[in-house]
Amino acid sequence: MIDARPHIPVMGREVVDMLQVHANGTYIDGTLGACGYTTMMLAGGAGMVIGIDRDPSAIRDAQGLAEQFAGHLRLVHGQFGNLDSCLDQPASADGVVLDLGVSSMQLDQAERGFSFMHDGPLDMRMSADGPSAADLVNETEERTLAEWLWRFGEERHSRRIARAIVAARAEQPLTRTSELAALVAKAMPRHDPHHHPATRTFQALRIVVNDELGELERGLSASEAALQPGGRCVVVSFHSLEDRIVKNFFRDRSASQPKGSRHQPPPIETATPAWRLLTRKPIVPGAAEIASNPRARSARLRAAERLTPDGGEA
Repeated sequence: MIDARPHIPVMGREVVDMLQVHANGTYIDGTLGACGYTTMMLAGGAGMVIGIDRDPSAIRDAQGLAEQFAGHLRLVHGQFGNLDSCLDQPASADGVVLDLGVSSMQLDQAERGFSFMHDGPLDMRMSADGPSAADLVNETEERTLAEWLWRFGEERHSRRIARAIVAARAEQPLTRTSELAALVAKAMPRHDPHHHPATRTFQALRIVVNDELGELERGLSASEAALQPGGRCVVVSFHSLEDRIVKNFFRDRSASQPKGSRHQPPPIETATPAWRLLTRKPIVPGAAEIASNPRARSARLRAAERLTPDGGEA
């Protein structure tokens, strides 16, 4: 029997169906989190699931599931950017799933510092390594802060907020999520009634702290190396920056003839396609799922199937 778990993964059924889980297959859950997709793949009869997470608490909390499915679940503490190195044989995986961004588990733990809704230390690290969000806001120059907020948070008032951060830290360091959230709200000239004013600022800082977009690019390349022909990669993203990277990667690597821009002609050499697109447009959650889980409302699912080295189907 599968343990009852409180976490229900976003578009879980769509992900598992897209992966075409089968008994002899090897699957990689690059963002283990609360084991939502992993549990569904194991329940669907997966031969082996390799669950990867950079958060040591996620690996610790999954030990019970690993014992329950001994021989079918292997836990790896690390980053999905090198997920292909977790395989015993190169290009032997049948499926990869990446559920991007911060997990509900991390958001709900105030001490992790991800949420502006709960007061906690200004941390935001998915692992225990590297600079925290507090280190960044207290030590980074104003111009760079503004650039991060604009680029990674798509925050229109990035300069105003960066200026407010620098002025506030001159009085005393910012160390709490509530302090930063209140500062951002005060700095904003007007508020969107549908979103907390600190939403984009917290997103930008979290992305920088964890190098999320760089890790996504590495993870997509690693998935290409890990999958055997016919294997599938499914990615669930939660904001436009992530979705754009996924869309462009699959599109560019699935085209037999690279396209040139209006400023540059197409390359002379043609690339062998590595993927067959399974989703021309992203799959989105249904109304019922959004009603039961509001955090799912921004989710976008894209998927592609690995082709043979000569660009053909398996």
